[in-house]
Amino acid sequence: MDLPTFFAQHPRAALAFSGGTDSAYLLRAALSAGAEVRPYFLQTPFQPAFERADARRLCESLGVPLTVVGADPLSCAEIAANPPDRCYHCKRLLFTRLRDAAAGDGFPLMIDGTNASDDAGDRPGMRALQELGVLSPLRLCGITKGEVRRRSREAGLFTADKPSYACLATRIPVGTPLTAAALRLAEAAEERVAALGFIGFRLRLFHGCARLQVTAEQMPLAVAQREALEEALRADFDGVLLDLIPRPGLREEERES
Repeated sequence: MDLPTFFAQHPRAALAFSGGTDSAYLLRAALSAGAEVRPYFLQTPFQPAFERADARRLCESLGVPLTVVGADPLSCAEIAANPPDRCYHCKRLLFTRLRDAAAGDGFPLMIDGTNASDDAGDRPGMRALQELGVLSPLRLCGITKGEVRRRSREAGLFTADKPSYACLATRIPVGTPLTAAALRLAEAAEERVAALGFIGFRLRLFHGCARLQVTAEQMPLAVAQREALEEALRADFDGVLLDLIPRPGLREEERES
């Protein structure tokens, strides 16, 4: 199956829209196929401000209105406790909220941007999507992350080379309760690191310290900017740790795809 065939079979759907590379390309592909797809953005304490800004910018460039749906996963004890299967409970809660909002707008089918590179065995949240009947066209059509990026460049989407982004809850160690204050701390710290020229990184809270993970390409920058990083983060953390195991960059994503 290819995407035009999928949308011929499902011409009307609601899209869980993050403003990231996958959902951006999927929205563009749906519109190109003539489908009526409405993008829905989930506003929660787990999403940083720039994600919502990117989502709005992409929708404006495609001439599609963005629907923002608010939700508070921290109100759910099973999520706030941050257990190993937190992502399952979170996806279940948030996509139920999205599905109900979309159904009320006349869109009973929900789709998302999960691609063929995503490992279902390592993503408990994907089980929640299956239980809720959410379809993943990119995955169903065998389209990998690398292919999404290549097609996005051809389509001129500004999200083509946008680094993959996981929600802010992933910055808190499993088993450590999630709080709004900790999430805001992680977001603010990542903003300061990004201002130093870093992209595609993660900053994780670790026993009072900031543990920084960068790509192999940016490891020399992290060493060169050691003092600037310490200065940017010292007020909020007891120390700054550099993880010597690099995160995959865009090149690795496309080679693996």
